[in-house]
Amino acid sequence: MTYHGPGQLVGYPLIPLGTPNLQVEQKRDSANLPKADYIEYLRKLEATLIATLAKLGVTGEQYPGLTGVWIQLPSPTHSRDESLMASQLPSKITSIGIKVDARGVSRHGFALNVNTDMSYWEGIIGCGLEDYQETSLAELPSPPPTVESVVQDVIAAIGEEFDYTMQIKLL
Repeated sequence: MTYHGPGQLVGYPLIPLGTPNLQVEQKRDSANLPKADYIEYLRKLEATLIATLAKLGVTGEQYPGLTGVWIQLPSPTHSRDESLMASQLPSKITSIGIKVDARGVSRHGFALNVNTDMSYWEGIIGCGLEDYQETSLAELPSPPPTVESVVQDVIAAIGEEFDYTMQIKLL
């Protein structure tokens, strides 16, 4: 389970995963599946959010065996369990969930907690990870950016990571 709401930057990139930098050899028993490296796509999506956080002066990282982007809080401020307060476990700042359609186009995406009121997370065990806490840029010592100010950095990071020329078109 996860949460989407105010203060989050939610992005659902629609990317054809059959592009040359994401193609893989296909096994004979998977003839109906698009030829794409789904794990590499997921890791590249994590890398875009890590690059975005770096532009904001925050060190984000991938955490072995888990999906999403994680940070180490200087002093945890939000936890369902007091024993986690003294823990050195990283806190999840970005959740990622993807799906790929039959044509090999990515669906779903990420939610970066920018200025999220973490009380909305009470009672939710994010992504089923009981031993980890969620956090937001708003819980760090420096003033948090606005969601709107982070959008440009995310767009630039996606363009860089996936080697795309990105444009914003206002509707």
